[in-house]
Amino acid sequence: MANTNQKLVPEARAALDRFKMEAATEVGVNLKQGYNGDLTAKQAGSVGGQMVKKMIQQVEQGMAGK
Repeated sequence: MANTNQKLVPEARAALDRFKMEAATEVGVNLKQGYNGDLTAKQAGSVGGQMVKKMIQQVEQGMAGK
């Protein structure tokens, strides 16, 4: 069984960070590089929700092309 903290694709971290920053900008949350523990739960939830929304849109677009 693989260690869940170990990344299978190390390059994915940078892509995920860019994706998170893009989603934060779209919902008006100012993220900074590194620690963002000063965000409210509402702000963090907005960023996470936007990320999920964008991932669902990407999957739906991919399915429409098949």
